[in-house]
Amino acid sequence: MRAAVMHSPGDIRLEDRPKPQAGPGEVLLKVAAVGVCGSDIPRMLTKGAHRMPIICGHEFSGEIAALGEGVEGFATGELVGVAPLIPCRVCDQCLTGNFSRCKDYDYFGSRRDGAYAEFVAAPIGNLLKTPEGIDPRAVAMTDPASIALHAVWKAPITVGSRGGVIGCGPIGLFAIQWMRLMGAAEIVAIDISEQKLDMAREAGATQTFLSTATLPADLGCDIIVEAAGHPSSINAAVRLAAPGGHVVFIGIPIGDVALENKTFAHLLRQEITLHGAWNSFAAPFPGRQWTETLKRLGTGELKWEFMITHELGLEALPETFKMFKTRNEFFSKVMFRP
Repeated sequence: MRAAVMHSPGDIRLEDRPKPQAGPGEVLLKVAAVGVCGSDIPRMLTKGAHRMPIICGHEFSGEIAALGEGVEGFATGELVGVAPLIPCRVCDQCLTGNFSRCKDYDYFGSRRDGAYAEFVAAPIGNLLKTPEGIDPRAVAMTDPASIALHAVWKAPITVGSRGGVIGCGPIGLFAIQWMRLMGAAEIVAIDISEQKLDMAREAGATQTFLSTATLPADLGCDIIVEAAGHPSSINAAVRLAAPGGHVVFIGIPIGDVALENKTFAHLLRQEITLHGAWNSFAAPFPGRQWTETLKRLGTGELKWEFMITHELGLEALPETFKMFKTRNEFFSKVMFRP
């Protein structure tokens, strides 16, 4: 099979690799669509993975090409979603249903070969049934949409409240939509890019601001999802919280993060609650975050197609990651069709 293999950060080669086999309790999937996660960019360009060489890619859907020994309830040709985390299921966090905090997990695309390839083998415990007639690209968007839902559920929106999102990549755009579906009366979106703010308005944001803008003094939000992971946006997210508000951090910063004095003063005086959100998993695995997301993607309540700026064959992957490094072209969700 063809696969895009990372040998070291920045060294990504399109190669012929042996097709994986479906072991006991596994299926062989023909990858239908795989999206680029924001975490793939530093992983494949600068940071590297837990082992190399490796095939990255964890936001994917696939059609079942073969069934391994003992597999029941699935059929060849069936389109499925795939949760990328493979939990140990025996640590204290797994036993309490907190699979996102598993202490000994495996993971497609960073610890085991992922979906930047024509085929991938997956345990049946990671497969999700999909709504009839759903687009494979929508199924591949389940991961970022469920991450957004996991974050919003940390401090649920109540009807009539005001939500905020800083960082309008795909996860931020899904967070806007979840807030809207949960009854937020207003949703504030902030980003460094006017093009991404256009997308935020399409997702349902009622007020949008460039990060360089001076915000109105009365713009406080009841819940803010910070999805950029930059020290400036982390400080801005805390200061955007209304009295008693909640801030949920999804964005992954590269360096140290310092809270400015005025940020910390706002946190103390307005009794702001800070939450960390990691991944998207719960019991029964992979959790309602995933099943509810797939349902809403299937009904069309969650919009996704407007986020896709690039749809490419696998042969374009090495050059595409060079584009990410130079950032000389606007992109939101980049989707490969192996």
